Amino acid sequence: MLHVRLITPSGRTDDVVRLIEKTVGTAHLVVLPGAARNPAGDVVLCDVAREAGDGLLSELQELGLDREGSIAVENIDLSLSKRAEKAEEEAPGEAADAVLWEHLTDATHEESTLSVTYVSFIVLATMIAACGVVLDNAILIVGAMAVGPEFGPLAGISTSIVQRAPRLALRSAVALLVGFALAMAATVGFSLFMDALGLFSKGMLEGDRPQTKFVYAPDAFSFIVAVLAGAAGTLSLTSAKSGALVGVAISVTTVPAAANAAIALSYGDTKQTWGSTEQLLLNLLGIVMAGTLTLLSQKWFWSKQRERLSRRPGQ
Repeated sequence: MLHVRLITPSGRTDDVVRLIEKTVGTAHLVVLPGAARNPAGDVVLCDVAREAGDGLLSELQELGLDREGSIAVENIDLSLSKRAEKAEEEAPGEAADAVLWEHLTDATHEESTLSVTYVSFIVLATMIAACGVVLDNAILIVGAMAVGPEFGPLAGISTSIVQRAPRLALRSAVALLVGFALAMAATVGFSLFMDALGLFSKGMLEGDRPQTKFVYAPDAFSFIVAVLAGAAGTLSLTSAKSGALVGVAISVTTVPAAANAAIALSYGDTKQTWGSTEQLLLNLLGIVMAGTLTLLSQKWFWSKQRERLSRRPGQ
């Protein structure tokens, strides 16, 4: 269940209440006249089943409540209520399958913003991966993949395509391109520094590396795994099952490929530089394609659910 808190201009409260009352899957409606001070108005509270949440939020926005008042939504971790159980039963579909498009757009906006923290994470992840590829250490590679924050901008690009949000697309693309550019530039310097200390060498890079050779030798499975991981990651975002993102992060080789490309560039190894870059681009393309198709499929599925609901008697 979701808890919805609204601030409504007094003249719109009756319209908002009627909308909530006719929305299948709502419960616990509370109206507090004149309780809001900034902005001034009435406070309306209600709970709504997650699978009915997106429809309610869309109609509240059509009423202009996001401009004239306020719409806030919170997840309810525990609700002991027979009325809430009935509301969830009445709502179409399953809560785990529901997509809150406004929440997704807001979440990807935050995760795809170029910030000091984002750049720090991607730089550190790429440097960890650099140690992993030189030492042929799979554990370090897995760790670097888990630390890398690049799935946020990739999800942002997919969301922007489906939601037709050019600003989100630009913000995500900038975060992705600038982030990787800075990370690879920093890793080139890191590689030269480690070489000066005698900890990295060209021989280590070009030697037999059975555990990490895949990062500069892309094949069909590179793209296939990226597509599968992109679909899984998108589902984890839309269904609020964020724990699955860790598995997605360690399934794709974006950060390790960028690290290997940077090290190879520092040693003038153009073959590995190009191979790693190709691996990186294949992964980025696969994730964006899969994420976009997954979101389009979910949007189509929920539009059909709404159509079936609207055809029910009494709706």
